[in-house]
Amino acid sequence: MSLESRLAALKRRHAELEQKILEEDHRPLPDSDTLHRLKREKLHLKEEIARLEEEQAAASAA
Repeated sequence: MSLESRLAALKRRHAELEQKILEEDHRPLPDSDTLHRLKREKLHLKEEIARLEEEQAAASAA
């Protein structure tokens, strides 16, 4: 899998998690454990996306 396709897949997953977080948060009784898990996963993806984008920028600058 190329770096670009990996980044695209991570960004799609990040957007999906954002949607799930919004849906859970707007439920009458949101599950705080579920929200916490989703937010943690989203943050992990954000960090991985940032790392890969830095790697991509470094590779294109070289």
